[in-house]
Amino acid sequence: MTALDLRPAAPLLRRAAPALLGYALVRALGVLVLAVWSAAHGKSAHTLLSARWDSLWYVRVAELGYGYEVRLPDGDVHSNLAFFPLLPWLERAGAAVTPLSYADAGLLVGALASLAAALGIFAVADRLHGRGAGLFAVLLWAVLPVGIVQSMAYSEALFTALAAWALYAVLTGHWVTAGTLAAFAGLTRPIGAAVVLAVWAAALVPYARGRGRPPSVRWGNVGAPRGAFARRRALGMLLAPLGAAGYVLWVGHRTGGGVRGYLDVQAGWGNGFDGGYAFARFTAALLTSFPSALAGLGLLVGVALLVRLYVGCVRQGQPLPLLVYTGVIVVLALGASGYFGSKPRLLMPAFPLLFPLAVALARLRTARSAPVVAVLAAGSAVYGALWLGGSGPP
Repeated sequence: MTALDLRPAAPLLRRAAPALLGYALVRALGVLVLAVWSAAHGKSAHTLLSARWDSLWYVRVAELGYGYEVRLPDGDVHSNLAFFPLLPWLERAGAAVTPLSYADAGLLVGALASLAAALGIFAVADRLHGRGAGLFAVLLWAVLPVGIVQSMAYSEALFTALAAWALYAVLTGHWVTAGTLAAFAGLTRPIGAAVVLAVWAAALVPYARGRGRPPSVRWGNVGAPRGAFARRRALGMLLAPLGAAGYVLWVGHRTGGGVRGYLDVQAGWGNGFDGGYAFARFTAALLTSFPSALAGLGLLVGVALLVRLYVGCVRQGQPLPLLVYTGVIVVLALGASGYFGSKPRLLMPAFPLLFPLAVALARLRTARSAPVVAVLAAGSAVYGALWLGGSGPP
């Protein structure tokens, strides 16, 4: 499916309808529980979803443009240049063509993007493992403990939608579409590099996991002239990094920091990449006393589970671009040196990690799989309300 050929859209939507309905129900449950909890505690669910933490920064970019910053007593500078521009652009566009405020336009963009992400996740999982796996991949993504972020005016849902469809385009051999979507993903979040590297890996290793078959067979476009295929692949590779590279270079020019300008902006927020050293120290510190040791053990279990899931993806034989995409996201999330509480949210776009579990659930009878999903959905809704009403996503 390309931007010019939408004929496969209707069959895909029909196949994905149960998954999209299930996704919408799970997210509606999460918002409903949040609304009930907020009313009981004198808070506004609408404010929690649209006008706190990063949502406020995105709205400021949409309303005022770049240049806003906050100087902290310790000398650190929080600049809105840290926030990539695609979501604010869409918020501004939404507010321009509707009566919505910037914040409410962000909620609308998030809602539509989450549905697009769910459909993209289904499309990838369905192509690789069948319709049942696609259904459960979407439901598992919906019931993540921090799944409430998918209903917020945050950029995770938008990024996941672009990434999922870029990966689907790679799997079906539509390189220009893949490169274009990768470029937009690079305008959405810093981890857009994961999508770029996935496209490059698939293009530069055309025979990977193809058992010697030419790329036109492995990645779609069967029957396409080899020269035309090579040109489209090269164009896709060229397009993929333009979004991320363009914004990072623009920030460097604006700040006068050159190629390090964006890294300096992130450093003002206390963000960086140290390969996981700071996270390891943070976890070790938790283990030295009680009851924080329980949280430390939980983190160790969580990291071990991530590793186990990634190994499961490899054993499952996932295509190279998915393994590269997921691996880069996991490394960047765990290796970041700041905002340790944000790591579950940063890992949310790594949806291929859910495929081994989705395949396992698809093999169960409905009488067994349905209660599992229901319990996870209820737990996610309750946790989301408590989390968002408490510390929340920074």
